[in-house]
Amino acid sequence: MLGRLRRLAILAEGRFTAHDAKTAVGILRYRPGEVAAVLDSTRAGSTAFDCVGTGGVTPVVATLGDAAALGADSLMIGVAPQGGRLPAAWRASVRGALERGWDVLSGMHEPLALDPEFAAAARAHGGNILDVRRPPARTPIASRRAATVDALVVLTVGSDCNVGKMTSSLELVAALRARGVRVAFVATGQTGIFCADQGVAVDAVPADFVAGFAEEMVLAAAAAADVVIVEGQGSLHHPAYSGVTLGLLHGSCPGAMVLCHEAGRESVRRPGGERDPGDPAIPPLAELVRVHEQAASWVHPARVIGVALDTHAMTPAAAREATGRATRETGLPACDTVRDGAGVLADAIEALARERRDHASHA
Repeated sequence: MLGRLRRLAILAEGRFTAHDAKTAVGILRYRPGEVAAVLDSTRAGSTAFDCVGTGGVTPVVATLGDAAALGADSLMIGVAPQGGRLPAAWRASVRGALERGWDVLSGMHEPLALDPEFAAAARAHGGNILDVRRPPARTPIASRRAATVDALVVLTVGSDCNVGKMTSSLELVAALRARGVRVAFVATGQTGIFCADQGVAVDAVPADFVAGFAEEMVLAAAAAADVVIVEGQGSLHHPAYSGVTLGLLHGSCPGAMVLCHEAGRESVRRPGGERDPGDPAIPPLAELVRVHEQAASWVHPARVIGVALDTHAMTPAAAREATGRATRETGLPACDTVRDGAGVLADAIEALARERRDHASHA
């Protein structure tokens, strides 16, 4: 990961849950062989699977020493707090890792490498601080060039934040790759970058250049792929994070979208995760399909081809009912890409790719 094979201790102190520790969960699911332990003293003695439903028997431990005894050689910040700042109580763990000579991997908005205390510890003990949310210094401006690629570009979009856009993207990549499809993944958030070893965290990019970075990454990915899956961010209906969604939508110029939604979630989560009766309601799925297709059409037409549901909190029977209801409401294939596999969505992508090829051959 990021230059070499690692054995990670993932820091998630007091927050190792499926909703809070998104980065930890993503790495445990998609790079499990590089995780030695999770650090959370409140859950020490349990396993990753016990806490978040993935990661198997990866142990949850209380201290850096416990993680080192299991072979850890790097520390990853496993939570992306609202505002992207390191909790004060976590500073000792970061400093302790650097004093062991470990690298520290962070996806937060606050660059740890610019912290004088951490920078001094890294210099003194030979560790590195890798801040993946620091965007390149370039200032690319989008000009609709992504609409010209031969590859089918598929963007995951969401009813809200934290509804499975990255997970569904990676599950689609795996399903298509297993079928022999030449597919590429465009990572646009910190966890996706850790999983893919490349990408740009577009929520750290000045607003004028979000679309430009999305365009650049799609053009590069499409050079060696027939399908490009772009990891979505935010939500068009979120009062705080709609801007990054629109930048990705218009920069990547997708030909297709997959709508992601947590089954049963009725209102948008505000920053901080608190609930309030005044939180904006999430529109019906059919309305979300219509709105996303309309917003895409302002720059490049695209259609929603399926629904990816997060049903992790549901019983199997309730999950089946939720996916069936999503199909009835939208007329589109629906599945939980983790629970059910991404097959029906991969079918839809391959069908659209064939349709585009047939159209091009007769043009």
